[in-house]
Amino acid sequence: MLRSFRYCLFPFSILYWCIIFVRNKLFDWNVLKSASFNFPLICVGNLAVGGTGKTPMTEYLISILKSKYQIATLSRGYKRKTKGFAIANAETTALEIGDEPMQFFQKFPEVTVAVGEERLIAIPQILHQRPNTEVIILDDAFQHRSVRPGFNILLTEYNNLYSRDLMFPAGDLRDIRMSSKRADVIIVTKCKETLNEQERIKIQNELQLSSHQKIFFTKIVYQQPYHLFDLNKKIELENDHEVLLLCGIANPSAMKQFLNKKVHAYHMLKYEDHHIFSSDDLIEIKNEFEKMTSKHAVIITTEKDAVRLSKFKNELLEYPIYVIPIQHQFLFEQQAFFNKTIVDYVDQYKHSLMFANN
Repeated sequence: MLRSFRYCLFPFSILYWCIIFVRNKLFDWNVLKSASFNFPLICVGNLAVGGTGKTPMTEYLISILKSKYQIATLSRGYKRKTKGFAIANAETTALEIGDEPMQFFQKFPEVTVAVGEERLIAIPQILHQRPNTEVIILDDAFQHRSVRPGFNILLTEYNNLYSRDLMFPAGDLRDIRMSSKRADVIIVTKCKETLNEQERIKIQNELQLSSHQKIFFTKIVYQQPYHLFDLNKKIELENDHEVLLLCGIANPSAMKQFLNKKVHAYHMLKYEDHHIFSSDDLIEIKNEFEKMTSKHAVIITTEKDAVRLSKFKNELLEYPIYVIPIQHQFLFEQQAFFNKTIVDYVDQYKHSLMFANN
């Protein structure tokens, strides 16, 4: 029913397509200006509205680069209560910088985590305040054309490829399909484990890659859940567990499929993406948990939701509330090649600088 209703909005999608098409052309023709930096900027983005795995991909990039380079991440800080540029510190909260940047800061405290609506202004500010920075990862910046990254990574979900989607509001696309040509790498995310070579080739042909583009395929892997307030306390989800799932992310379908296979039963409290939990939500969570009769009842939430729930430590400390991390796992033995592609891009700047200094 919902999809049928969205199809009725197709005339608005045509109007939206025209607006985005003209905007992109103005950037292509240099009427609207894009700034480039002689510095490694890696952009992670998508064409659709949320749910393709940008956050775990940004974390993956940090994990393969942090031992070799001084890294900074730059996000808009969606739904934060502040404005302007900021760098996370020990006193920072998710309300000040947003849930995803807060997640980066908590998992990678050695990394500079910055937020700023105007990336063109924020990038020089990062380099001024953290002059040792050697690479900046731009989170969800594919549509932000005022900055021209040196390397673009475009994500598209296996079950909702941009080649099969429609422009918003009839579909989920917030950018036109031909914008995919700006990407250096396209990653098909949330693939099924049984994806075979024939399907891989079919998708690759459907996306009509340009000669300079590389394509990769990943699946989502769920790691061992850890307690929200005690990282050393972990559990193994078993068939006899009854789960209350707290979920405020754009697309929880993969999480639901995972729990369907893993546990005896689960109940979900679904919130809007980036939902800021309130005292009323806390009462609802407690009431729903008390209804569960299993002696193996637990509360499971996502890492993004966890940073927004952590403010209720006093109220939730005694509850079995666990956070389930996710990460991308490359299929077809592509991981080493992807890692090399990223490191080679950043390395070229180091070599260029060494050559210039000599």
